[in-house]
Amino acid sequence: MNQTPDFLPGTLEMLILNTLSRGPNHGWGIAQRIQQVSEDAFRIGEGSLYPALQRLLLDGCVVAEWGTSENNRRARLYRITPAGRKRLAEEKRRFEFLIGRIARVMESA
Repeated sequence: MNQTPDFLPGTLEMLILNTLSRGPNHGWGIAQRIQQVSEDAFRIGEGSLYPALQRLLLDGCVVAEWGTSENNRRARLYRITPAGRKRLAEEKRRFEFLIGRIARVMESA
């Protein structure tokens, strides 16, 4: 696919939280992981990633601290919180329900 598809509201945050559930990471690492796992279907630009991370910070779903990246560069590392894990579980349930209903509609045509 040549372009990143539009996300349903909350999907980007869900993907970020899911990525961080594997362990702390910096913004670029989060975007790279999502791109890699999606086999290049999702390319998250800075203009989308950092506002989403900021929303998650404000909601208490992630915390951030300055550290060193694997390239030995100063980077802001994000970590999921217990509230973030709870939100991730809720978002996954909601997403699976929605995808199931979309599949039903598509199968009925």
